[in-house]
This record gives sequence, C-alpha cells and structure tokens, in this order.
Amino acid sequence: MRSEPRNITEHFLGLFADVREGEGTTAILLMFNLFVLLTAYPDAAGVYCHLKFPTIREDTLFSDRPELKDPSDGDIRDFYGPCDYDPLGKEEVLRQRADLQRERRRRYGSD
Repeated sequence: MRSEPRNITEHFLGLFADVREGEGTTAILLMFNLFVLLTAYPDAAGVYCHLKFPTIREDTLFSDRPELKDPSDGDIRDFYGPCDYDPLGKEEVLRQRADLQRERRRRYGSD
C-alpha cells in the first residue's frame, strides 16, 4: 500500500471528518452530490415542503386503488420535497413497494 502525503484539501476536510490520504477528491464529490440532492429539484415555485403522511396499507399496495393507513396506527412517512407531492401517486406507490420487498427479503431471505 502506497502512502501519499495529505494535500491541503485532505488536511482541511480532516478538521471535520476522518479523511485519509487519497480520499480528499472522493469526499469533495460526495459533499457536492449531497448538496445537489438537497437543492436541485424544487417544485415549480422553488419551494420545498416537509410532509408527514401515513404509509399505504399493505393489502392495497399492489392494487389499482391504494389507500393510506389510519394515521393513528403511527406508521407515518416523513418526506421532504415538492409541496405538490402525492402520497398515493405512482412514485410513492413504487417506493413503498420497493421498501416492502426489501424488508421481506431482509426478513425472510427472498421473495
């Protein structure tokens, strides 16, 4: 393993995190990506909203008419994004389906 001297970027980043030799560029790229993800897709008005909504009932998640759970169940989705986001829209349905399938694979091994 070749040890390169730390450059000024790595020294600076080292003040905030454990950045080793050769990792400065990667750390900068990761920070830039995070910045873009948090700022790049506002809605038409340029506004973000913090929304909390119940998850979709599992028994309706794969149907043509998904329904939200009762909020008193406590299964609440925390969302930060466009203010016109639809908690029953195609994007959210696909996201929750993927989450459910991932959880089932984790819990039971496979689908």
